[in-house]
Formats: sequence, structure tokens, C-alpha cells
Amino acid sequence: MFLGSGSLRYGTFYDTPAQNAAAINTAYAITYDTTDLSAGVYLGTPTSRIYVDRPGAYNFQFSLQLESTNAATKLVYIWARINGVDVADSATKITMKGSGEAYVAAWNFVLKMNTGDYFQLMWATDNTNVGIHADPATAFCPAIPSVIMTVSCNIGE
Repeated sequence: MFLGSGSLRYGTFYDTPAQNAAAINTAYAITYDTTDLSAGVYLGTPTSRIYVDRPGAYNFQFSLQLESTNAATKLVYIWARINGVDVADSATKITMKGSGEAYVAAWNFVLKMNTGDYFQLMWATDNTNVGIHADPATAFCPAIPSVIMTVSCNIGE
């Protein structure tokens, strides 16, 4: 069944600066500084909140570029939060080793949302020598955002 463009809900957001943890084992909401596309899915205040304007099952897909600046083993935790409440059983732990190592964390959450609900992608680390990294454009490649988030509601209610 084709829903028509007026029924589709989507948003594409990204962030261009790096995001770093000021303290270990502390939850941080990932923020976005740019809206690329948006129809019924939008950034709120603070810019870590992604709101939806109607109920449905939303697919939140993301990628983060993590980078280590020291040789110690580091743990990074990433999880989903809706309306300020952590989503049960949504966390993943990434183990990073080595200095200068870069990892890409990329997966998705399909979550039931109601009108006016907001989603936040959260992260924490046990070592402040790891961060969500961004790179500027080069002669051969566009810039690399620290975070890319794509949201769609095309799978029903």
C-alpha cells in the first residue's frame, strides 16, 4: 500500500564537531547540528531530542565514528532513550584498543513512538580518551560527520 508523501515521516540529521565525554561512566545524549531532510521528524531543544509528530513504528539508524587517543583498552556503551527514559535491553558495549584506532558504531532501533515523543541516542565510556570524532573534507573526499542519524516511519503503526 502506497501511503503518499503526506503520510511518510522521516528525518536525516548529522553533527559536524567532535563529541567528547567530560567524565567517565556518565550518560551523554548525542547532539546534532544539521537537519538534512525532515518531514514530521524534527530536532527539538536540546538538539539531542528527535521528535515525531504522529504515532508509528520508527526506524532510528545511526553511525558514530569513535576514535581512541591512547593505548588503554576502553569501553563505549550506546543505547536508546525515549522521553528521558532508557529503553530496556537496548545497550551495546564496544571494546576499543590501541591509540589512534577508529571504530564505526552503526546499527538501528525500531521503536513504537506516539505523537510528541522524542528519541535520544545515548552514550557513555569508561575512558575520556575516546570520543565521537569528525574529519574535515579533503581533496578526494567530503567531510566525515561525527554522527549521522536517519529516521523513517514507513513500516506502519
